[in-house]
Amino acid sequence: MGKAQSKLSQEEVQELQKATKFDRKELQQWYKDFLRDCPSGQLKREDFHKVYKQFFPFGDSSSFAEYVFHVFDSDRSGEIEFREFIVALSVTSRGSIDDKLEWAFQLYDQDDDGVISREEMLCVVEALYKMVESMVKLPEDEATPEKRVEKIFNRMDKNQDGEITKEEFMEGAKNDPSMYEALCLYDGLV
Repeated sequence: MGKAQSKLSQEEVQELQKATKFDRKELQQWYKDFLRDCPSGQLKREDFHKVYKQFFPFGDSSSFAEYVFHVFDSDRSGEIEFREFIVALSVTSRGSIDDKLEWAFQLYDQDDDGVISREEMLCVVEALYKMVESMVKLPEDEATPEKRVEKIFNRMDKNQDGEITKEEFMEGAKNDPSMYEALCLYDGLV
């Protein structure tokens, strides 16, 4: 699916139906819209950033958009192909809670080493705060990125080793109402 073609082939549709929660008609429409916005068949980093800026015009979305881009760009090519886009969209909008947690874990695990360090989480949380700070009133114990990260590590880092494993993350997030709500934010939107 690297080359832009006007329609998905029968085989591509079948493969994407297995990999996503979209039906044939939805996939064809998403592909048509994707090609309209990305005629080359590739969503470039700078265009991805522009989309985030449209959704978060009152904050600085550039850093957070970069972290999300990294997760969408699963083959690390520096561009997002349709398959990468539609699979990530399926997970974030229609995936199970476990699917969404795996995706979110990848967002925080920036170096892909299988654990989330305090530094990795702080970078993502700082980027998130920059993006939404003017739109959200936070409780005192989450008023700064550092406080939020400390709160998360206190809940999730069960063995207190300064890293959160995927298992710790999944269990901790399921028991954190605010994180659960954030994961379900896009349910039913597409």
